[in-house]
Amino acid sequence: MLFFTLLLEVIWILAAEGGQHWTYEGESRTQGLPLPLPHWDLFTCPEDFCRTDRVTFDPELPALQPHGYDQPSTEPLDLHNNGHTVQLSLPPTMYLEGLPRKYVAAQLHLHWGETGSLGGSEHQINSEATVAELHIVHYDSDSYDSLSEAAPKPQGLAVLGILIEVGETKNPVYEHILSHLHEIRHKDQKTSVPPFNVGELLPPQLDQFFRYNGSLTTPPCYQSVLWTVFSRRAQISMGQLEELQETLFSTEEVPSKLLVRNYRAPQPLNQRTVFASFIQARSSYTTGEMLSLGVGILVGCLCLLLAVYFIARKIRKKRLGNRKSVVFTSARATEA
Repeated sequence: MLFFTLLLEVIWILAAEGGQHWTYEGESRTQGLPLPLPHWDLFTCPEDFCRTDRVTFDPELPALQPHGYDQPSTEPLDLHNNGHTVQLSLPPTMYLEGLPRKYVAAQLHLHWGETGSLGGSEHQINSEATVAELHIVHYDSDSYDSLSEAAPKPQGLAVLGILIEVGETKNPVYEHILSHLHEIRHKDQKTSVPPFNVGELLPPQLDQFFRYNGSLTTPPCYQSVLWTVFSRRAQISMGQLEELQETLFSTEEVPSKLLVRNYRAPQPLNQRTVFASFIQARSSYTTGEMLSLGVGILVGCLCLLLAVYFIARKIRKKRLGNRKSVVFTSARATEA
């Protein structure tokens, strides 16, 4: 089995170097595998999905300390449509502390769903996805000289995951990226983005997060990532989400293919432990049970209102009947 796995990985790497294209569609959608090589369904890519409704609270998790995020560079940043996502290069002046080693930033990229979809994140909290997810990729600079050297090594990479949801107003920081998408509509196009405060892409508070050892979510899916997924979310407007879903293409040729649904489907944890820096408030009910409970309460309230209505109507009729009886008796007494 080990030999088979190693052989497949060698073929995988050779295929990637030889220009083989991988895609999120078809069988490769759940595994992140390059096509058109056959029988890739026999080899499951390392798991990256975090079932955060089953976590272990760890009060010893140190606080994450981003450095240089507020002033990443004086030079423009490269924004690239690589056919799979939109990727922004980051300078080594940005780095993380609070992890086992110093991790220097290399790039950030986004994952999102298809046009009109409200799902697109690669992580889920309590089995619920958000519209998109931002990943900020770092490598262990204490041990390695580059991202490519660190990528296959255990905990060689550290990735921050920021879940993105739709809010009421446009996010001015995310607009630094989204406003340039029209300049890189097709695969392999690049443009320059003026430097900005990358730290504002993160949630406002960084103290609540999930931590686990996982893998890259794209080929070759090295099991080398120390994941930090924040519980609090960033927000973009519906217009910004539509811009993300409708602007980029994954191909160079015409007709172009829209770049959408570029997230990997959820994978099982396979005995991995997910740690949390906080105690998560959990509901004893599932989403379906909560929905059923809500419908039950609504029906019960309607039934109660109807019961009150009919009782009130009956009382009113009874009072009217008593009043007529009194008037009739009174009239007869006068006549007599």
